[in-house]
Amino acid sequence: MSALHDLEFGTLYLALMGIVFARAQATYWVGRLAGTGARRFGAVRRIESRRVSRAEHLLTRYGAPAVTLSFLTVGLQTALNCLAGVGRMPFVRYLFFMLPGCAAWALIYATIGMAALWAWVDVVPPSAWGTVATIAVLAVIAAIVVLRRKRTAH
Repeated sequence: MSALHDLEFGTLYLALMGIVFARAQATYWVGRLAGTGARRFGAVRRIESRRVSRAEHLLTRYGAPAVTLSFLTVGLQTALNCLAGVGRMPFVRYLFFMLPGCAAWALIYATIGMAALWAWVDVVPPSAWGTVATIAVLAVIAAIVVLRRKRTAH
């Protein structure tokens, strides 16, 4: 952990940029392959979920700029990158709109994200049990939020 803390901002930013770039590319190409396979085998069937439907709507309505903006969200980034691949968005166009999104994501995580990580490291006891307890509490909070959202959606 101290090695991560000792990284210069530029090095950290470039590392995060590489991570998000690789992830976005992998997601796009998995979507592209899945879409090609589904079309080839006649299995084109829309996935019914709120997140996928919302991502599909944003991509249809706003086009490629939605890819850029997806990097500023939690939950839509993967769906939009995948749908860009499934929908066969031309790669050069996708890349043009993906790069600014990656740059923004890396900047956010190199600043706010790292500050949150260091705050967590300072607060959580350095024991394994402290880490397990923190993760368990966060999991319970996440489960409560998800269950409440499902109740209000119906």
